[in-house]
Amino acid sequence: MKRRAVLAMTSALALSACGFQLRGANGQANLPFKTIYIGVPETSQLGAELRRNIRASGETTVVSDPKAAQAIVEVLSETRDMAILLNAQGRPREHTLYYKLRFRVTNPKGAELLAPTEITLKRDLSFNEAQAIAKEKEEEMLYRDMQTDLVQQIMRRLAVLKPV
Repeated sequence: MKRRAVLAMTSALALSACGFQLRGANGQANLPFKTIYIGVPETSQLGAELRRNIRASGETTVVSDPKAAQAIVEVLSETRDMAILLNAQGRPREHTLYYKLRFRVTNPKGAELLAPTEITLKRDLSFNEAQAIAKEKEEEMLYRDMQTDLVQQIMRRLAVLKPV
């Protein structure tokens, strides 16, 4: 019993000494910026989810004017694509869904905080003609899942940036 207590104390001491820090609420890392501008239309699902995650991450405020922001996230391209694998009879057997996003982060003076970065996500989707409507819904769910994954990857990249 005493050995466990000593081991627990030693582990806690080692973790605190190495700079380990738990993420904030909902597993979000705190961003190093007080203000941030998201260069994505207000009607974009990706933009809405990114803004929501930034607001939930802590003290960072999403602003509507890029000149008032410490960091500017610019989406250079966003594409959704699908590749279809056919069986021997020429019928679709499997779909591969791709979601690609290319973005960069600058400050208001134009200095790059993060060079253009491309994130590519891929999901496989089996296909069955008898379940075509269900497979369409599954495709939508997979794209939403990829979008959430993409936003989390952007958040992790933003969290490690250093403001200039």
